[in-house]
Amino acid sequence: MKPPRTSTRKQEHVELTLAKDVSFRHKTAGFERWEFQHNALPELDFSDVDPSTTFLGKKLSFPFVISSMTGGYEDATRINRQLAEVCAEKHLAMGVGSQRQAMEDKKFHRSFSVVREVAPAIPIFGNIGGAEVAKLKDASKVKRLADLIEANAFAVHLNPLQELLQPEGNPHFRGVLNGIEMLVKELSIPLIVKEIGAGISLSVAKRLIDVGVSIIDVAGAGGTSWAGVEILRRSRDNRRDKKTRKQPDEPGNLFWDWGIPTVDALRQVCSLKLQAPSLTIMASGGVANGLDIGKSIAFGADLSCAARPMLKALETGGKEFLLATISQWEHQLKGAMFLTGSRTIQELQQQQLVLRA
Repeated sequence: MKPPRTSTRKQEHVELTLAKDVSFRHKTAGFERWEFQHNALPELDFSDVDPSTTFLGKKLSFPFVISSMTGGYEDATRINRQLAEVCAEKHLAMGVGSQRQAMEDKKFHRSFSVVREVAPAIPIFGNIGGAEVAKLKDASKVKRLADLIEANAFAVHLNPLQELLQPEGNPHFRGVLNGIEMLVKELSIPLIVKEIGAGISLSVAKRLIDVGVSIIDVAGAGGTSWAGVEILRRSRDNRRDKKTRKQPDEPGNLFWDWGIPTVDALRQVCSLKLQAPSLTIMASGGVANGLDIGKSIAFGADLSCAARPMLKALETGGKEFLLATISQWEHQLKGAMFLTGSRTIQELQQQQLVLRA
């Protein structure tokens, strides 16, 4: 079959994540294994709790980012507009989906630029894949993508597993680190490096820090399995192609649960803060509620992120339901802060988590 255009692929990704169970099958993010130690004498009122923080020089109401999801096809304009409107109302940060399609042509540029149109004051970051970065000679293309959304930062997503399993994938990752180093030097805005659900290890984080990266999203295993998404896409393509002969079981199934659980990735990468105190760490991958956000912070993260739960909330009940979901997560985070005697996010970062018996 002819490989689908980038815009078609982006639409298929959103449709599959909404319609199918693309969670990890036998692996969790790991948050359920840890708990806070209860403080029966918090010595503060619930109203004293202040979960606000700053990110990219802007104040957030609490340390949460609606993470990179979509863009580059017609309906993505509606989705990104509504996500951005909610972020503006709640004073949160937002990342757009991969801008590879915007690099290829201008047809769906507004599916990205609409974010800044409706949310002029929030932190927004752009996004491109590592395989594209490996091919760059200079930062000019990325600068144009950043300008399209008036980005406060730009993210490079590392997705070798997805590219390996994607029917039209591009598993060419030689030169990605050199490309990242070039962008760190040539961009006038901070560079974020993130995985998309298989996790960043201690050794990879060290290599990123060595080339000047100061913001890392560990994006661990336990939430959406992008291997699973691509396995489902391959299976669907095979069923559509009548010329395809009967094949053995999809070989990619072995990789559905591949990756470092989010908590394990967090504990590894956060240990580097002692030698890199300016490092900002973002936690994503299976973050499912405000208590998970609180645990991420206690492990050493500065912010927590989620994508698919936010998209599902939006598509289930519109902006109002998404706003209610985010407010609930914020209340849960504040509850964890109150019950550990943590007035601020900085105090929450000093709390100890214990393994459940």
